[in-house]
Amino acid sequence: MRHDFGSDTTAGMAPEALAALAAVNVGYAPSYGADAVSARCADLIRERVQADAEVRFVFSGTAANAMAISMLAQPFEAVLAHQAAHICTDESGAPGFFGQGVGLIGLPGLSGKIDPAALTAALSEPEVGHRQSPGALSLTQATEYGALYTSEDLRKLIEPAKAAGLKVHLDGARLANAVAAGFDMADIPRLGVDVLVLGACKAGALSAEALVIFDKSLTRRMDNRLKQAGQTASKMRFLSAPILGLLESGAWDGHAAHANAAARALADGVLAHTRYVLAHPVDTNAVFVRMPAEHHRRLNERGWACYRFDDGSVRFVCSWATSEEAIRTLIEDMAGLD
Repeated sequence: MRHDFGSDTTAGMAPEALAALAAVNVGYAPSYGADAVSARCADLIRERVQADAEVRFVFSGTAANAMAISMLAQPFEAVLAHQAAHICTDESGAPGFFGQGVGLIGLPGLSGKIDPAALTAALSEPEVGHRQSPGALSLTQATEYGALYTSEDLRKLIEPAKAAGLKVHLDGARLANAVAAGFDMADIPRLGVDVLVLGACKAGALSAEALVIFDKSLTRRMDNRLKQAGQTASKMRFLSAPILGLLESGAWDGHAAHANAAARALADGVLAHTRYVLAHPVDTNAVFVRMPAEHHRRLNERGWACYRFDDGSVRFVCSWATSEEAIRTLIEDMAGLD
């Protein structure tokens, strides 16, 4: 393996996260999130979003999304999301499982961004007793195709959803990359998002994400819900400490900016030195390339891990650990395939 571009989760922990983890592995601390490290991390998250929110740490993005959705929609309702959203394609029915029957309605849109006209059409559907009507809207920032919603883009989706009585969930698995690309985190509560999943694993932490609940009416017996789902860590400081290390040091932002720059360099190299075309805009840390299946196979054989995505393009994801040398040699190998 020369470099794994399959996902930003294939990289190890960022040094700042690993150091923070080691630092809390001494002495004793209260259990189940009552420790000072988790409290400090929650405070930093509240500072970043500039809102008074409840914060909880869970083991994975799938769990965070499923828990969030279970708070926002009733079992007889559905969640509107992009048809390529992680909750629709990669979570094995977890939202419906933890939501006790909550459904998912996939909507179209370029590069993973929901088309406002498609949302309008879905909200205009008559409510009948034979199918699940929408109870919530789920958005992903950045999208599964690495695209960035501007705050205005989000407003055009959230406002009609709210007017129709829907709650709003934001999957921020790659929120750090969106912020590094210019998105203002403080706009999330201002726009009316009810629950945010703040991504940390892809940013360099261990297996941990943060649930950030802005609508505190949703928090009644939330800890019971998380406990029942097996998402209450007894040694919670080991989930929160790596996130705290990334936030306190600025590495959550800095590593995301590095990953975005690496993706931009890769995209520029593909356009300058190969005959391939890009399938999607390169807004954050992912590059999607149209290439023949034979070329993709040969890249894999040469030690470049990358895979064919839902739309048929080949996805290359950059992380905090992606080096300039890896980008340079990958471009050279891609050019040699033409």
